[in-house]
Amino acid sequence: MAQSLPVATLPQVMPQPIAMRLTAGLLPIGPKATIVMQRDSDPEMLRLVREGLAAIGVTDIRIAHRRPSTARETLIVLGMASDTTVAQALAQAGGTPVTDHEGYALASAASGGAALIVLAGADADGLYYGAQTFRQIATRGTMPALTIADHPRMAVRGTIEGFYGAPWSSADRLAHVDFLGSLKANTYVYSPKDDPYARDRWRDPYPAERLAELKTLIEEARRRHVRFTYAISPGPSICYSAPADVAALRRKIDAFHALGVRSFYIAFDDINYTKWNCPGDEAAFGAPDKAAAGRAQAALTNDTMGWLTARDPQAGLMIVPTEYYDAAESPYKAALRAVDPRVFVQWTGTDVVPPAIAIRDAKAAAKAFGRKTLLWDNYPVNDYPESTGRLLMAPYAGRAGGLSDELNGILANPMNQEAPSRVAVTGSAAFAWNDRDYDPESSRLFAARALAGQKAEVTTALMLLFDLEHLAPTFGAQAWQVQAPLLKQRLDLVRDTLANGTPAERGAVLRDLATQADRIAAAPGIIRAGVSDAGFLAQSAPWLDAMALWGQALQASTAGLTAALAADPAAAQHFADAAALTTKAEAIHTISGTTRPQGAIRVGDGVLDLFIRQAPTLVFQPQANTAPVSPQG
Repeated sequence: MAQSLPVATLPQVMPQPIAMRLTAGLLPIGPKATIVMQRDSDPEMLRLVREGLAAIGVTDIRIAHRRPSTARETLIVLGMASDTTVAQALAQAGGTPVTDHEGYALASAASGGAALIVLAGADADGLYYGAQTFRQIATRGTMPALTIADHPRMAVRGTIEGFYGAPWSSADRLAHVDFLGSLKANTYVYSPKDDPYARDRWRDPYPAERLAELKTLIEEARRRHVRFTYAISPGPSICYSAPADVAALRRKIDAFHALGVRSFYIAFDDINYTKWNCPGDEAAFGAPDKAAAGRAQAALTNDTMGWLTARDPQAGLMIVPTEYYDAAESPYKAALRAVDPRVFVQWTGTDVVPPAIAIRDAKAAAKAFGRKTLLWDNYPVNDYPESTGRLLMAPYAGRAGGLSDELNGILANPMNQEAPSRVAVTGSAAFAWNDRDYDPESSRLFAARALAGQKAEVTTALMLLFDLEHLAPTFGAQAWQVQAPLLKQRLDLVRDTLANGTPAERGAVLRDLATQADRIAAAPGIIRAGVSDAGFLAQSAPWLDAMALWGQALQASTAGLTAALAADPAAAQHFADAAALTTKAEAIHTISGTTRPQGAIRVGDGVLDLFIRQAPTLVFQPQANTAPVSPQG
C-alpha cells in the first residue's frame, strides 16, 4: 500500500489566482534539484525560482536544457506552454495550459518518489508571474501538490506617480517597481506633478544626470516585467497648432524611446481649458471653450499616436483628459471621443476621490468617452487638504467585483510616502488581477506580512498601525473609510460596560483595554526592530513616534479609570499624565519637504483622542477639600 503524503493546506497567493486547488499532500523535497529550461530563459524569472527552491530546502541546483530520462530528485520544468517538453511535463503533473495573455499554469505532483514542479507561461510575462507565485508558495517552507491556472482579468495594473509635492527618490522608485513585479502588476507611470521637465518646462530636455537616473529605473522596470510609462504634461502652456510645440513633444518622447520606453502618456489634467495659450489655436480649433479644447486635445493625441506607431508598432499611448472626474456627458467629452481607439483614456471615477465605483459608473464612463476607460484611482494619494497628516492605510475597497468587464485596468495614485503606499496598492493590484475573488482584508494582512518579513509579532504591530491610519477621506467632509474601526469597537465596549456592566465586568474590560494600550505603545518599537525596509521606517517615522505617545496616553487613561473605580485619588494624576502625552503627540508634524500639505500627524483621530478626553468623565471622582465647612459662631 502506497504511503500517503503529509497533509497540506491551501497556500495564500496574492493576487488570488483564478483557479487553484490542492491535488495531494506535501511533496518530498530533498536538498538537490534540477531545473529544466531554455537557454535564453529570463534571468529574473530564474532568480525567483532559485529563491523559492532555497525556501523549501534545496541547496544544490543543477541547470539542464533537456529533461532527464529519470529523476531521483526534485525536477522543475520551466518554459512556454507551447513547448513540447513543458506541455508534456504539465500534463504529467495534472495541470492544463493557459493561453490568455500574461497567463500561466503551475502544477506540482509526486513523480517516482520525487517532486515534479512545472511552470508554463502563455508568454514571457506569464512565466515570470508563475515564478512569482511559486516563490510566494515556497515562502512557507513546504511545497504542496496542487494545480493553478491563472491570468489577469484587467490588461493594465499598477500605479501612477501622479501626486503633487516632493517626487519619490530614485531609491523609492527602484523599490516600487520591484514591489509591483512581485504582485504581477505590469505598469508604472512616471508623472510627478513637481517634475519641471515633465510639466512647467516640458519643452526642455532633461539634464544628462537625470536622464541617466531614469534610464536605470527603466531598465530595472523591464527586468521586473513592469512597463515604464513616461508621462508629459504640456497642457498649461502648449500651442496645439504650433509645429514647434508638436516637434518639442516628439523630441521629448524620442529621448525616452531611445532609452527603451515603449509606453507614453499625455496628461491634460488640472489645466484651464477655456482659454488658448496662443492665437493660432483659435484659428485652428475655434473660439476657446470646452468643446474646442476637446478637439485640440484629440488632434494632438491622434497626431502623436500616428507618428509614434509609424516608427514603432509596439508603442502605446495613454491620456488623462481635463474632465477626468465624472461620467457625465459634455461637449468636451463628445469632442474627445474622436481620439484614436487604440489610446487608453483615464478616468478617476465618479469624483476626484470617489468613495465607491459601481459597474454602472464604469459603463457610463465608457459611453461618455467612447471606449472602456482606464481607472486612475486616487487612493491612497494624500496630497490634498483633507488628507493632511495622514497615512492612508485602509485596504483597497469600495470597487465592485465585475469591473474587469467594463475597465481596461487600474492605476492607483500612491502617497508621497512610497513604502506605506504598498498597503493599499497591494489591494488595487490584486483587484485588477482578479476582481471577482478579491478580499480587502486578506490583501492588507498580506501587505503587513510582507513588510514584517513574515514575523508574526511584527505583523500584529503593523496591523495596529494600519487600524490607527484607517481613515480614507474624500474632497468633502465625509470619509469613505472610517477611522480605527477595530479600536473604536473596543473603546465603545469599554464605555458600554462602564455604564451598564457589573463590577466584575468593568474590571475585566479595563484589564483587556490595558493589554491593548500596552500593545499600541509597544508597536512602534516592534516595527522599528522587525521591519527591514529602511524606506518604510523613514517615511512612517513621525507616525510611529506619535503612535507610541498615543499608546502611552491610553495606558495612563486606563490606569486612571481603574483607579477611579477603586476610589483611588491617584486617578487624577493618571488622567493629567494622559493629557500631557496627548499634547506631545499632537505637536508632531509631517517631515518637512516630503509631503504636501504639511501638518500635524493624525493617529486614530476622532477615536483615540476622543476616548482619552472623555475618560475622566466616565467614572465619578470625588474632589479633594470640597466638603462643606460649618460657619463658626
